[in-house]
Amino acid sequence: GRDAVQRKDRVRSDRTQRRLREMVEIINKVEPRFGSAMIAYAWYRSEPLAGFSGQTAMQLVREGRGDEVLDYVDAVDAGVYA
Repeated sequence: GRDAVQRKDRVRSDRTQRRLREMVEIINKVEPRFGSAMIAYAWYRSEPLAGFSGQTAMQLVREGRGDEVLDYVDAVDAGVYA
């Protein structure tokens, strides 16, 4: 959330840094598919992922499930659909 990157004590926390790292990794991985970082970020925030009860990548990362999102993206890239 916005508070996590605006407050100095929160932005330096391991948890916030891990989530930011996962977000950047996911966006970088899907950016070629969408053609721009902005569109990839829009997908990250708003597109429900199949097999995750309609949750978005952002929601899953917030729950600490960023690795599952990366696995999902790899599976989709390999032609396996959830």
